[in-house]
Amino acid sequence: DCTRVAIDERFKGMEGCFGAVYYNFPHSGAIQGFFDGHPVVNWRHENLMRLFFRALRSFMKPGGIVKVASNMGAVGVRYSYIIGSALENEFAHIETVPFLEWHLHRYGRSYGDKRDIYKRPDAKNNQSYNAQSAERDMVYCFCYAPTGEPLPRQTVKLPPSLKTLKACADGPFRKVAGHARENLAKQLHKRFVTEISGTHVG
Repeated sequence: DCTRVAIDERFKGMEGCFGAVYYNFPHSGAIQGFFDGHPVVNWRHENLMRLFFRALRSFMKPGGIVKVASNMGAVGVRYSYIIGSALENEFAHIETVPFLEWHLHRYGRSYGDKRDIYKRPDAKNNQSYNAQSAERDMVYCFCYAPTGEPLPRQTVKLPPSLKTLKACADGPFRKVAGHARENLAKQLHKRFVTEISGTHVG
């Protein structure tokens, strides 16, 4: 979990050691029935970036470089989430370059879900992944420039309330009613509260 590296024992002793970090096509994970931009789930993508950059502060060297690749039209982790979260945590935006011009672009992308069973990554021409236009993939580049001043606690987006979930009329709620709808709302609410209640640094 990239949002919790600061409390991961595997990174103990590496504080202030990272000169470069790459994060290609971040995604907080799909919620079945909802598209990434749906307000019921989109908060998770924004929090991913906010907590990622906050966690990195413990490990980056001043002047260290962070590069995050994402599609400029992504509706999950939007470019505004990447740049805004970086600036909140003293990572200065230094440039944005097309992903296909980056020297690390030659690898096979995957969907990260059941579609990979029949659509395998293809490192040669990447034609198996066609969810987004490759020409719109960008690399957002940042330089860690801490001022030495303490930052306020990292703010995060809160999940929708149980009442909001029960009233949702689309996504997985479209074809359920009665007890099934209420149970689904409770399950999702419990999951969301668990996610947002995790231990993070900042």
